[in-house]
Formats: sequence, C-alpha cells, structure tokens
Amino acid sequence: MALLPDSTNRDYRGAAISAWFLVLMGIGTVAPGCIHYFLPDGGAGVIAHIDLGAQAHTIIAVFAWFGALQIPHGVAEVVIGLRYRPLTPLFLALIIVERGLMLLDGWFLKGAGGHHPPEHYASVVVVALTLVFLALSLRGKA
Repeated sequence: MALLPDSTNRDYRGAAISAWFLVLMGIGTVAPGCIHYFLPDGGAGVIAHIDLGAQAHTIIAVFAWFGALQIPHGVAEVVIGLRYRPLTPLFLALIIVERGLMLLDGWFLKGAGGHHPPEHYASVVVVALTLVFLALSLRGKA
C-alpha cells in the first residue's frame, strides 16, 4: 500500500493554470508556516511588528500553532495541484473561504481599526486572484 494513490490528473477538466496556481498557493502557505513555526518569535515581532508585551509567550505559541497548521495544509495544496487535480476547485474554494474570513476579520471585525500586518493586505489580493482561478478551474478546457 502506497502513501499516495495513483494520480487522478487525467480526470481533471479545468484549466491547468488553476492547478499550478494551487501549487503556488501551497508553497505560499508552507513558507509562512515555517516562519511561524521555526522563527524564534514566529514572525510576530520581526515581520508583523506586533507589540509582544507581557503576553509574548502566548503570542509566539499561537503563531507556532498556526504554523503547524499551515505546513501540512500547504503540502496538501501542492500535492493536489501536482497529482490530484480534480480536487483543485474544492481547494481553491477553501482558500477563498479561509482568506475571506481572514480579510473579514482583519479589516472589519476583530482587527478593524488596529494594526494591519502584511497578511491583511495579501488576503485581499489572494481572494480576488483565487476567484479568477476557481472560475477557470470550473469552466473546463477550451
């Protein structure tokens, strides 16, 4: 029994560029996941410029926890984009939900009016781009 079953790419009918976009998004998820998990402050201070204050240990632990979630999620995106392309529309939709919730929270709910780390800006762009690639993955090959 193999860890991964045979590829299902032959069954994918969407645009190949959408699957490659998913691979790129996967890499773009693993990289910050590694930063959050392995950097001493998880990137909270040196990248996001969050004042760690008295709760530094808790903030760094939460960043590491999030990094631990990002790494396997990003690996799954890469694997799907490379080997299991029929799942591309589903994973693009999940990215839209994930980043849409981040966007909503960062700009309008809990993070509204406060400090905006780079991810708040990136989420706006990612949602828009992913909507385009989701549409391409659903419309079929020309």
